[in-house]
Amino acid sequence: MILRRPSKAIQIGSVTVGGGALIVVQSMTNTDTRDAAATARQILELEECGCETIRVAVPDMDAAQALPAIKRAIRIPLIADIHFDYRLALASLQGGVDGLRLNPGNIRDPKRISAVVRAAKERGVPIRIGVNAGSLPPALIPPSPPSRDDHGVSTYGVGTSGEPLSTSERMVEVALSQIRLLESLDFDLIKVSLKAFDVPTAIEAYKSIAWKTPYPLHLGITEAGTPRAGSVRSAVGIGTLLYMGIGDTIRVSLTGDPCEEVVAAYEILKSLNLREKGPTMISCPSCGRAEVDIIGLAQAVEKRLEGMEKPIKVAVMGCVVNGPGEAREADVGIACGKGKGIIFRKGQIVGTVEERDFLSAILAEVERVQN
Repeated sequence: MILRRPSKAIQIGSVTVGGGALIVVQSMTNTDTRDAAATARQILELEECGCETIRVAVPDMDAAQALPAIKRAIRIPLIADIHFDYRLALASLQGGVDGLRLNPGNIRDPKRISAVVRAAKERGVPIRIGVNAGSLPPALIPPSPPSRDDHGVSTYGVGTSGEPLSTSERMVEVALSQIRLLESLDFDLIKVSLKAFDVPTAIEAYKSIAWKTPYPLHLGITEAGTPRAGSVRSAVGIGTLLYMGIGDTIRVSLTGDPCEEVVAAYEILKSLNLREKGPTMISCPSCGRAEVDIIGLAQAVEKRLEGMEKPIKVAVMGCVVNGPGEAREADVGIACGKGKGIIFRKGQIVGTVEERDFLSAILAEVERVQN
């Protein structure tokens, strides 16, 4: 059992993040936010995939002005992603968003940040301090000797030896500096992320800040790549942190259909027994011992189970080595041999079927278990 890091609970619309709540799955639209109808359609599709909070880019005032229409058309909480211009954050708040993401790498004027914080506080809207390794603010020239604050963090981008901080150390430094600014304004509806493409850098940054602040952490490996490579990179980074008990909400960043992000996120959570949603497929990789088309059967079962909401474990096994054992441990399973397969339901053999009936027999047992 994973012992999760304690964190402060915050409310993003109707969704609780942190405080021991279920780990929340987030995605981000890739539509033009200025096209409110197209953006709302994509968000509704993401809701069907299981997305629980959604972030949209707000690159200009036209996009900010589209937010009220988007908000009215969707059900899940809406988060505005703000870079460079603090006025877009103010307009987004006026438009009724449920959360903000601010990048301290490109909005650095304390007076402008303070204006956003005051407006967010009035509305009870949380702010994510979204630090990215690729957009860190420039390190300042240190005094001599370099000094550190109560958190042991230099505000000058150098360690006590005068050597430059690593990227992960600088990410933590920037995040803690922003946290202190928001706290000085009596604001604690805070969520924090420290994203990098490099997995070890992201892991080190999250590990370092996890016990320096009580706020919930949003996990992600940024610019992770296309679905195949990006899912693996994200699973390694996000999965490692989750196994350490770190993380309250996640986004798998992929170059592709945002629904792929949601599917990958739930697979990561299911693999660590942190969330249950829909089917979990157990299938052997196939080898020379297989006497049936186990690859085709597994793919067909997975396709037919797409969109199922209730959790269920389904095993599709192709030989006598692990087949009976894995099939017996699943809710529904099949152990295939030459021309025949043994069907299991909740650990019990319920029948033997011919190869032509493998798929229909599995689906029939799934329906029985689900009902």
